[in-house]
Amino acid sequence: MHGNPTSTSTKRQRIAELAKQRPEIAFTSLNHLLDLDLLREAFLRTPKDKAPGVDGQTYAEYGAHLEENLQSLLQRVKSGTYYAPSVRRVYVPKGTGKETRPIGIPTLEDKVLQRAVVLLLQPLYEPLFAESSYGFRPGRSAHQALESLREQLMATMGGWVLDVDVRKFFDTLDHGHLRELLRHRVRDGVLLRLIDKWLNAGVLEDGEIFFPDEGTPQGGVISPLLANIYLHYVLDMWLEQAVKPRLRGRVFSIRYADDFVLGFTCEADARRLLELLPKRFVKHGLTIHPDKTHLLRFRPGWGRPGGRDAHAKASFDFLGFTHYWGLSRQGRWVIKRKTASNRFTRAIKKISAWCRTHRHDPVAEQHATLSSKLRGHFTYYGITGNSHALSAFRHFVARVWKNWLSRRNRERRWSWLDHARMLQRYPLPPATPVHSVYLA
Repeated sequence: MHGNPTSTSTKRQRIAELAKQRPEIAFTSLNHLLDLDLLREAFLRTPKDKAPGVDGQTYAEYGAHLEENLQSLLQRVKSGTYYAPSVRRVYVPKGTGKETRPIGIPTLEDKVLQRAVVLLLQPLYEPLFAESSYGFRPGRSAHQALESLREQLMATMGGWVLDVDVRKFFDTLDHGHLRELLRHRVRDGVLLRLIDKWLNAGVLEDGEIFFPDEGTPQGGVISPLLANIYLHYVLDMWLEQAVKPRLRGRVFSIRYADDFVLGFTCEADARRLLELLPKRFVKHGLTIHPDKTHLLRFRPGWGRPGGRDAHAKASFDFLGFTHYWGLSRQGRWVIKRKTASNRFTRAIKKISAWCRTHRHDPVAEQHATLSSKLRGHFTYYGITGNSHALSAFRHFVARVWKNWLSRRNRERRWSWLDHARMLQRYPLPPATPVHSVYLA
């Protein structure tokens, strides 16, 4: 395989340096950087095991004639004859599983081109994005967002928290507003037309193709970057430049894609922003969910059993964790976190569905897959203070596994003694925290 990854990396580094030096300029000539080296790197960064799009083409099939395919792709992009194929839409559970959210699955070639454009545009926007933005950015993670949230709330010993839910953000993102916001930084016609083609690509669902006039499907490689660009201007810059200078107390925000919370030291500021935020979002084609957006007082001891405020909401969910005040071993008030109940329930349901489908597989194979799923769960939710939820999850997984194994043979039930013996031979991974947080 030919190509020079160092060359593409150097080009992007030069763009990043220029973008950092000139945050106010709009780039008019970028498409010459969209070359074979960049497409090749994008292909290598594309996951190999993802579901195929509407054409059914796999990573291996495309890679078998990679140079020819990339040459053809580049020629169509440069000549303007590339068209964005329809996106195959599937639905995955959301929350407890009663609701679903749509996921778009582009074709393999479309994923490669989208990733190449992301690699090209990311250096332009990274110098602009706020420190409070953590989602889908190089070198940033959900755990960093969680720790920043904890540190800022601990620094003020709480206050008021505005937990915001944007209703169907990826489905309702306004194309006109997005085009306008993109042109603040990018005015290269080739790239803007490509993004337009992706926004207007058809969606294949139940054998029918339709063309939505708003939204960008979750699952598209470029969708997270477009979401960050959109909310950078609509939310992050607005907070920094128009809102914070007019508030009485301290305010901070933590955002991961379209999921964000705001913290305040002053109640009047919190209520003022709760009033302004829906108006700001409606102006840009978005809606704040009135039933899922909550303003709560988040103070040590607030909502304690037996007190006057016993029935007050004393916790909030963010990035899969429930955040609440508790006492450390030294008797100090600290912010603790545990797996959010809806995430816990959804994870158990997914494990149960897998066990049901694969109950007749060899036990060794089931054990290997379940162990991998458990390690993945512990890698995300394994933080200090969440040991009880981790242990409970491991217990439920063992129980679900036992229940489905017992249905392999109607004539002989799988007893707990049988299961205990099996677990001695095939032990599940221990429920140990992966991310250590010092709780003083």
